[in-house]
Amino acid sequence: MAVSAPSGRPPSVLSLALPALVVLAAEPLYLLVDTAVVGNLGTVALGGLAVGGGLMAWAAALLNFLAYGTTARAARRAGAGDRPGAVDEGVQATWLAAALGLVVVLFFQVFAGPVTRLLAGGAGPVAAAGEEWLRVASFGLPLLLISLAGNGWLRGVQELRRPVRFVLAGSLLSLVLCPLLVHTAGWGLVGSAYANVVGQAVTAALFLRALAREGGVWRPRPYAVLAQLVIGRDLLLRAAVLQVSFLVAAGVAARTGTAELGAHQIALQLFFFLALVLDAYAIAAQTLVGHALGARRPVEARATARRVTIWGLGTGVGVAAVLLAVRGVLPPLFTDDPAVIDQAQLVWWFLAAMQPLAGVVFALDGVLMGAGDVGYLRTLTIGSAVVGFLPLSLLSGPLDWGLAGVWTGLCLFIALRLVGVLVRVAGDRWLEAPATVTS
Repeated sequence: MAVSAPSGRPPSVLSLALPALVVLAAEPLYLLVDTAVVGNLGTVALGGLAVGGGLMAWAAALLNFLAYGTTARAARRAGAGDRPGAVDEGVQATWLAAALGLVVVLFFQVFAGPVTRLLAGGAGPVAAAGEEWLRVASFGLPLLLISLAGNGWLRGVQELRRPVRFVLAGSLLSLVLCPLLVHTAGWGLVGSAYANVVGQAVTAALFLRALAREGGVWRPRPYAVLAQLVIGRDLLLRAAVLQVSFLVAAGVAARTGTAELGAHQIALQLFFFLALVLDAYAIAAQTLVGHALGARRPVEARATARRVTIWGLGTGVGVAAVLLAVRGVLPPLFTDDPAVIDQAQLVWWFLAAMQPLAGVVFALDGVLMGAGDVGYLRTLTIGSAVVGFLPLSLLSGPLDWGLAGVWTGLCLFIALRLVGVLVRVAGDRWLEAPATVTS
């Protein structure tokens, strides 16, 4: 059932953000549990998950334009009263997701060995464990991308409750299977990969069924797929630079030491989890802004920007307080290695400090995506990474800054993006809809 508001008013930010929060948090929550389960196998297994999981996360994040780009286009059509057109955006995005997913699977099956050794800093037990995990887990990528496309068009038509059921069904199944396959069945690290694939298959099947029930035409239309690729181009470049930065940071951590890599994996999974929690406001903003501009109501779009900024800042402050409160409790849940726990305690301060800034950044990212202002977001993200994140990460190795240098770079990256999105939203150019969204 579509989310609606009384008296013709748009839905509230919270009514859209809460179901989006569940969907966004489900996958990283599973990865947190997966990290805890695998962490009890030992430092090598945890390092292997960090390497293989980092590559999988890189591929998924690189292609997340299948969700965000589809939402932008579907929301404009739905805001203009064209629901069939919004659904068709989902059909075309699904075809694109399947094709891209198969390409990525083939890449990982051919190059799993070289890329895991590159990320792990050379051949060894960590690289071998990462390769084993990646070869199995990569078969879930087409399924994950199909789910991203499904989320995209359903967000566009302001239906955020059905995705909650779909994603929870797959994630809960993975949560049950993971400890059973890893420990009870004795499959070890590769058991977590199989649990991941099974859960993704269930979620993708539910999204496909929802699309089929809309009664649309399933024929792929090349020009429509091309239009999605055009808006996806800027999001792809943005995601590529961002993920390369994270891979560089993981590579620096791997070369610093096994304990540092394990702590980086724990902190980074928490960062991704919390980023997606805060990103719930971005989903609400993207949907509301897209509908408002599709209906030619720019004043409503600007009001949405103000509301999500307040929500993002308040939530970020709350998350930071919780992180500091559990600083001595949470890291030991992931590993019993004292060296890993010691390094995790170090990066915890950085993780907490960036949350209020990130809450505003992610919310306003959603505003600009909903407006189709993805070219600006691309330039801002690349510039912030090149000026802030990458230099400090690369210098951390030769200057012996360790994880403190890597995470200082991440904090600077968030701060630079914050300045950029605040300046953009204060002006009017983001209210002008690009042809890639409206055509």
